[in-house]
Parts: sequence; C-alpha cells; structure tokens
Amino acid sequence: MTGELPDHVRANRADWDAHADDWVAPGRRDWARDEPWWGIFTVPESQLHVLPEDLDGLDAVELGCGTGYVSAWLARRGARPVGIDNSERQLATARLLQEEFGIDFPLVHGNAEHTPFEDASFDFAISEYGASIWCDPYDWIPEAARLLRPGGRLVFLTNAPLAIMCAPDDETVPAGDRLLRPYFGMHRVEWPDDDGIEFHLPHGELIALLRRSGFEIEELVEVRPPEDATTRFPHVTLDWARKWPCEEIWKVRRRG
Repeated sequence: MTGELPDHVRANRADWDAHADDWVAPGRRDWARDEPWWGIFTVPESQLHVLPEDLDGLDAVELGCGTGYVSAWLARRGARPVGIDNSERQLATARLLQEEFGIDFPLVHGNAEHTPFEDASFDFAISEYGASIWCDPYDWIPEAARLLRPGGRLVFLTNAPLAIMCAPDDETVPAGDRLLRPYFGMHRVEWPDDDGIEFHLPHGELIALLRRSGFEIEELVEVRPPEDATTRFPHVTLDWARKWPCEEIWKVRRRG
C-alpha cells in the first residue's frame, strides 16, 4: 500500500502523476520512431548501440517504463517486454499508446525497488531515466540482479556525476564549469524547485555496488552528443555536453 512505501517513492509517484500530461506528446513521438534514440539529446541507437544486437525471444523488463516507448522498441525487435512504473498516470498514457500503435505488452504499477516478479524471470533489463535515477540504487540494482537469469544483461542510462556536481540549484540555469557540490557522499539529490527525489552515486561506489550485486561490468559509455544535437531540457547546453559527459550508459551482465 502507498502508506508503506518509502518517502522518496511516494514523493516521486505524486510528482510523476502530477506531470504525466506533459509526457504524452513526447511519448507519442518516441513510440512513432523506427530507430531508438537515447537521452536528453536524442542520440540515435546507431551511434550508441544501447540494445543487444539480437533481442528476438528474450524476456525483458523495463524498470521505470513511463510511457512505455523503450518497451515498444524492444517489442518491435522481437523481445517479450514487461514494463513497471511508479506512476499510474504514466501507465495510462502507455496503455493509450499501445492502442494507437497496436503493440501490446504487460504494464505493472509498482515500485522498481521491490517488484512482484519471480526470481530469474528475465534475460534483459533496461532503464532510461527510470529506476536508474528515481529509485535508490542500493535497492533497485540488487532487485534487477534478482530478476535476471545467469548471463542476463542490465543496461541503464543516467546522469553523469560531473553534471550533477556542476548543476546549479535552479534547474532552469544550465550547468557551468565549476564544481558546486561534493562528489564524495553523493547519493540522494533533492532540487529546491522540484518535488521529485533523485539518486546518483560516485563511480567507485556504483562499481562496488554492481559487483556486490552479482554483475560484471561490460562497458561504460560516456555519451557525447553529435554537433547538431538539440534538447528541450534547460539544465545543460550542447556545448557543455560536448566537452564533458552529462549522461552515461552502463552495460553489465549477471554472473552465472
């Protein structure tokens, strides 16, 4: 029940429910795309290679699926996705878009830190700014490991720590070239003008957590957007993102 959820889960649920209407049009745009794109600068899959080459027949779970567009991309490539999200209103948009585009897969309302799925249910897990930013990594990463079969892969996209350290408290002001908050001790991040609660870890702590949870790290991609990239998000400029990483993609595999 909602009253039993941690405070950050309750806060993020209320925040995403309140702003769900803002994500209908972006969700529809992303469902309509033939090629996936990733992150705030919409870098194409052909450049980043986020997804495995062969998804056909894989059981997949999207942790924090929002409007469900990533799961739709997986379904088009032959996977059998399941999406779970903390916001019922976001899932309502996902169901609407399933009808519009004729792609159906299960959608579950729940907390990605503690899911209702059985152990070793999936071959592939993914999160693009879902659990990877809005859930406590000390809970959601071990949970992802529990859900994956031996050899299964987890891929997640999140903010780079440097971007968090350089970001002003005012999210409408882009990151600059000064460190504004400490690297050591980074974990729970709350912005003054945002009701949502984010989570970010230093690289050393994240690597230790991944290994302790049973993962081997295959690749860390520090995203550099193309010269002609654009974004509708104000907290980082293209010039900044081409000098320093504002986003990163982790690719890890569950040990057998």
